[in-house]
Amino acid sequence: MPETLRHILASESPRSSITVRGWVRTKRESKSCAFLEITDGSCFRGLQVVVDAALPSASLLSSVLTGASVEVIGDLIASPAAGQKWELQATELKLLGEADATYPLQKKGHTPEFLRTIAHLRPRTNLFGNVFRVRSRMAFAVHRFFQERGFFYVHTPIITSSDCEGAGELFRVTTLKQGAPAKPEDDFFGRPTYLTVSGQLQGETFACALGNIYTFGPTFRAENSNTARHAAEFWMIEPEMAFYDLFADMTLAEEHVKYLVDAMLTECPEELEFFNKFVDKELVNRLQQTLEKPFERISYTEAVDLLLKSGRSFEHPVVWGEGLQTEHERYIAEQHVRGPVTIYNYPKSIKPFYMRQNEDGKTVAAMDLLVPGIGEIIGGSQREERLDVLRAAMKDHNLSEEDYQWYVDLRRYGSVPHAGFGLGFERLLMFVTGVSNIRDVIPFARTPGHAAY
Repeated sequence: MPETLRHILASESPRSSITVRGWVRTKRESKSCAFLEITDGSCFRGLQVVVDAALPSASLLSSVLTGASVEVIGDLIASPAAGQKWELQATELKLLGEADATYPLQKKGHTPEFLRTIAHLRPRTNLFGNVFRVRSRMAFAVHRFFQERGFFYVHTPIITSSDCEGAGELFRVTTLKQGAPAKPEDDFFGRPTYLTVSGQLQGETFACALGNIYTFGPTFRAENSNTARHAAEFWMIEPEMAFYDLFADMTLAEEHVKYLVDAMLTECPEELEFFNKFVDKELVNRLQQTLEKPFERISYTEAVDLLLKSGRSFEHPVVWGEGLQTEHERYIAEQHVRGPVTIYNYPKSIKPFYMRQNEDGKTVAAMDLLVPGIGEIIGGSQREERLDVLRAAMKDHNLSEEDYQWYVDLRRYGSVPHAGFGLGFERLLMFVTGVSNIRDVIPFARTPGHAAY
């Protein structure tokens, strides 16, 4: 395998005749030599390459513009320039791929809005290179967290006939021709099917066999929402645990967030320094506080009371029995708690059928974990394990028991208390990077009216 800049820059001593491949970020020329900054994406830093004007292949320099790809052979020597340990004294320069003057990523500032229009090139920028390196490391940390705790990774289907949320905001999957009369049974799967909004229901079947499992994959919601927190395609982390109650569920969720924050602080130092300097100057402090302070927990009823007593005028009125809006969640996390907080025991009228009903008859054993700057990043619950109560809830939600017979069977054959949650991966990335728009933490954003690439 070709040696990466990440490995080369970590060298402990000078080296001779090494090969560097990458893209030209900048070029400066003088009469005697040229200075190229080369990056290969393996790390945030680039390597300065010095090309002597007397070098035979220096004739290529006129064609080596910003964005071009090159191969350089040379000697790694101590750099006299401040801020860099090494530089490469070139002995041979090869131009692999030209980039002309129309290359849009010249040495100047670019707005995130502009960079979204060239999503195929934006990973080459400092901001997005850092974002997507962090995304990769965070994904690995997600798996590591659950694997260290004995969880099994389950691949739940992307195409499903079950609506987990009951919200009706699904993308239909069909081979039927538009406008042609046809019955649902004539479709490819013999019934209406959709892109999944959650792997939870299928995950429960494996939790009731393997104990503790998790899924981590793409989910889809046809919600016509153009906010900085919503996308039509996004990734969800969804563990399901047998023999867990709501409070064990909340504890695992809080531990998971802390684990990922710790991974960001310890495993992504260069990226974190960049984000703290150029994106959010309070990022490091906020992440450190997340590790150091216990997460607070308050009930939904307590949350409504404190919002009503806050003296704040909210755009959306605060009413017991209605969902908390983002402005309510952020006020609680940022102004009242000043850190992450878990809210639990929500009104059953605003929650899906599968959440366990509490003894008060008004609430369910549900929880949301809120963080500053974002609001909700985790939603979960203890699942209803009582057959008669589940059947009544399905009837209240106008769901056909026949369509969910396999789900009901879990309550007929060895039912156990169990719980789980869903963590929006992109929202987690927004929290650990300080990047404020979900479109900027996913490689190719899918939002209403936008599905390029």
